[in-house]
Amino acid sequence: MSSVRTLWAFGLLLLAAPLSGCIQPLYGPLADGGGSVAAEMQAVSIEPIGDRFGHYLENELIFGFNGTGSRVPPRYRLFVSVSEYTQAPLIDTVTGQASAANVVVTAYFRLEPAAGGPPIYKDLATVVASYDRTTQRFASVRAARDAEIRDAERLADQIRTRIAAVFAAGGPKPPEPAPTPAAVPKS
Repeated sequence: MSSVRTLWAFGLLLLAAPLSGCIQPLYGPLADGGGSVAAEMQAVSIEPIGDRFGHYLENELIFGFNGTGSRVPPRYRLFVSVSEYTQAPLIDTVTGQASAANVVVTAYFRLEPAAGGPPIYKDLATVVASYDRTTQRFASVRAARDAEIRDAERLADQIRTRIAAVFAAGGPKPPEPAPTPAAVPKS
């Protein structure tokens, strides 16, 4: 039995060897060699997002981008706008009531330099979380709220991963601040 496991592991190693040089860690050093993706992510300021779902999403994004709690001067600003609706895909034929529902959330987000200028990256992300509806009103409301929280977690993860990939690929950087007159060498 152990020889089968050894052969299986050796086969995986042979399959993975040609790919070993093609993979770059997402949160490793930047492609251009300067800094790290984690440092760039910490420099993203999350702009306020309205309503209850926005509160959940904003908290998840703040933790996802800078979970260290350190204060880093922002070099980027992330703007997010969300739209949310509920679908009732299953209807109980006896009662005519929905027995399950889906909370669908779509977020449009854009990353801009903190100093202003055109967006560095913009995209659209959609997530769906389902929940069971019951005849008990509070249980249904709480289940819908839990589905919203799951959507916020998954949406924040998608946004964070996409922006990290842009940083890791050496995407456009915001312009460096102009030197102060004292720093400009005199000719």
